[in-house]
Order: sequence, then structure tokens, then C-alpha cells
Amino acid sequence: MKTGLSQHTSLRQELRVNPRLYQAMDMLYMPMMDLQQHLKQELLANPFLELLEPEDETPEQKDAEQEKEQKEKEEEMDWEEILLNGFEVGGTREQYEQLEYTEPVTVETKDLIDHLREQLHLLTLTPRQLLLAEEFLGNINEAGYLAASLEEILGSVNQLVAGHVDSGGEGNGGEDAEDREGETGETAAASSPSPSGAPFYTMADVEEMLRVFQRLDPAGVGARDLRECLLIQLGEQADTESLTYRLVNEAFPDLIAHRWNDLAKRFGVEPAAVQAAADELARLDPKPGLKYSNQSDGYIIPDLIVEKIGGRYQVFLNDTGMPRLRLSRSYQEIARDKKKMTPENREFIASKMNSANWMIQAIEQRRQTMLKVMNFIVDRQRDFFEKGIEHLKPLTLREVAEVINMHESTVSRVTNEKYVQTPRGVLPLKFFFSSALATASGEDASARSIRAKLQKMVGEEDTAKPLTDQQIVHLFQEQGIQIARRTVAKYRDQLGILPARMRKRV
Repeated sequence: MKTGLSQHTSLRQELRVNPRLYQAMDMLYMPMMDLQQHLKQELLANPFLELLEPEDETPEQKDAEQEKEQKEKEEEMDWEEILLNGFEVGGTREQYEQLEYTEPVTVETKDLIDHLREQLHLLTLTPRQLLLAEEFLGNINEAGYLAASLEEILGSVNQLVAGHVDSGGEGNGGEDAEDREGETGETAAASSPSPSGAPFYTMADVEEMLRVFQRLDPAGVGARDLRECLLIQLGEQADTESLTYRLVNEAFPDLIAHRWNDLAKRFGVEPAAVQAAADELARLDPKPGLKYSNQSDGYIIPDLIVEKIGGRYQVFLNDTGMPRLRLSRSYQEIARDKKKMTPENREFIASKMNSANWMIQAIEQRRQTMLKVMNFIVDRQRDFFEKGIEHLKPLTLREVAEVINMHESTVSRVTNEKYVQTPRGVLPLKFFFSSALATASGEDASARSIRAKLQKMVGEEDTAKPLTDQQIVHLFQEQGIQIARRTVAKYRDQLGILPARMRKRV
């Protein structure tokens, strides 16, 4: 075997993605609000970009704007000197760093845990009880349920107490960790005090704290399951003697299975009375903690607008709030005078100039791509805009990509998290894409339109004799739509529709 250094040549193909291409793809992916924020940051970061002023202003508005620009120009720093000579003239570096963009921070709001903690501090609880209450707070989930068992909470809080003892807390009682090993619950309580001098927590302490939590607002908080949550709310309403309370307390499995006849026999009432009692549960809150959820309201600004004008559907880009960018004329003049520039300044100016040019082109490319995609969707889904969701046609990303001569991934980015305002409401672009089912006429039907028809069938059924999945299959076949029973069951589950047996009313 010969060892040593050698050189050789070879040919190979590589695909390298330009960093700017990554940024262009990200801009396609951004919804309107994110893009607005991105462009504002670019305006602050690149001096060669400036806002394009509207040309249709009145003379009075133009004069006022010119006066404002003149005043700002007088106060503006000498960027030409800065570009040519660095940060040694026109002001200190700290002066410019103060102009750095700061991301706005959302103000923190009070959540469920804060709401519960405030109530606990209004009660007359000892420091020992407050420590246990904090352990409970850490195990309350967003819906308001206790996400850990009482045994887990007991073990966790006693482990915390033991850690204080091991670290030198007072009240050690002369015992070391080995003496306490294996002790839990009542045994540990009898032999080992906590740092405050009180014994370790017992199951009775934990159960008492559970009762404290279940008396807090909102009603139902601290429940360990749905049944307990409903019972707490019914108990708050002094409704413990009603049939509704008894159904939840004594026959919850049969209640959620809608076994009306069995329940009627068990409680000695008519099936209709059982149904009426079960209907009372609709006014209770199965997830009481969500009303204090810290999720902010999801405001939607549509990226596109579809309007019917003169019998035709027109597509517009909703970019009225979008900053209009152009190359700064003053800085272009600076860039032309290269004699005054050092090589470093020349490289900096060229980089910023190219970046500004590319940004303007990328915005226009995004605009044209979105219009192409939406125009094709409008042409394809004209029946939906005219007649409703039942006439929505199947459509895939591949079909759109082939027609507008773009890659499927590009179309996916364009449609991601984008919304369009239409005569049928504000809809996500993904709404118009769905799989196809065969029909007797040879045309395909959209899966979304099939689900809409299924929901309409169930909404119009006789509640005393609800439609079974097989009967729904036959109804679709009468309309020329070929669909399997398991597909009906899948769509019914997606729509949150119960099986026929559980929809039956007596």
C-alpha cells in the first residue's frame, strides 16, 4: 500500500441555494402582518431603501409634507460623511446606536394561575398550607384540571421538604437522610419534621387542600376529570338533588353513551325526562380554566381580496398597509461618487445597494406570484363563489403549480397562513385545496363539499330516526357520489357528529 500526498481532479454536480433565495422563500411564506414588520426592519437597516410617497396628494398636502421633510432634513445626521469617513464625524457611535429598532413586547396579562393565586392569598392559610398550594398550582393545566394525582403531589411536596431538611434546615430532629429512607406519607409525618418545625405532609393535608381549590373561582377548577368538574359546578348551583346531578354522580358511563332507555329504567322516569336532564349539562363549562387563557385574540388581515365587479370576480392584493419601497435618490448620488470612497466604504455601499435592489424585486415577485395563484383558484372555484361550499371542486397544489409554471413547494409557501376576503367570507387559501371523490357523471367531487353535504343531511334528519352511516352512503349514491361507509364515518368524526345511536331523541 503506497502512502503519501497526491492531487486529482474530478467533475461533480452540486446544488447550492443562495442565502437571498432563502430569504425570498421566507418572504413568500410570511403572512401580511409579518411581512409588514419585516419591511419596516429593512427600512431601518438599509439606508438605500426609502418609502415611496403617493403621487396623488393634493398641493396642500405636498406643501405640508415638504415642510416636514425640510425640518427632518435639518435635524438629520450627515450620512454622507458617515458613509465616507466612518463614525468619527457628525456624532458619536452611541448616538446612532440609539436609533436601533426595538421589537415591541406584548404586555403580560393575568392567566388562570395568577387568578387562583390571588384568591388563595385572600384566604387565611398558613405558610405551610401556602407551600402545598403552590404545589397544586404547578399541576393545574390550562383547562383548569388537576393534571397530577394526589399521591404524586404528596410525594413531590414531601421531597421538597426533605431537601430543606437535608440542606441544614432547623427541626432536623437528629435524624439523617438514611433514617428517613423509604418513609412516605403517615410514617414520614410521624418521624420527620419539615423546616418550619411541622411534620411532613399527609394525604389528609393534600385532600383538604384539594377541597380548598375546588371551592375557588371558576367553578369546576381543580377537578381531576370531567365527571368531577360537572359535579362541582352542579354543587355550586345547589343542584345536588336533581336528576341531572344523580345522572352524573351515579351513572356517568351510561350518560355519556346516551343509553336513555337503560337510564330511564334505572331511575324510574321516562326516557324523555332523562334526555331533558342531560340537556341541562350543556349550560356547564367542561373546561372552566380556558376563560382565563392567556392566548391573544387572533386578528386576521387578509392578504388578498376577491370582489365581483361587473359580473366578473376580480383579485386584488391587500397591500394598502404595506410599505412601498424604492431606492433612495440621495444615497444613489453618494454611491456614484466613488472617488471619495475608501475600498471598505465602496464595498459597504455596493452591498447595501444590491440588497435594496433585490428586496424591491423580491416584493414584486411575491406580489405577482400571489396574484397568479389566486386568479387560478378563482377561475377553478367559480361555482363555489356563485353557489356555495357544496360546489367546491377538488384541487391540489400540483395542479396550480403546473398551470402557473412554478414549483409545487412555491405554491405551498404562497398559500401557507394566507387569507383571502371573498363574498363568501374571509377564508384561508388552504380552504380551496382538497382531495377528490369519484361521481357517476365522471367528474370529481371535493372532499370538503362532501363533508358539507354530510353535515346538511344530518342537520335535516328526523331525530327520532337518525341516519346511519350506511343510509348516508345510499343518499350519496342517489346523488351520483361514490363513497365508502368507512369514509362517511371518518368525515362524521371530523365534523364532530355522533353515531346514529347517540343522536337519537325519544
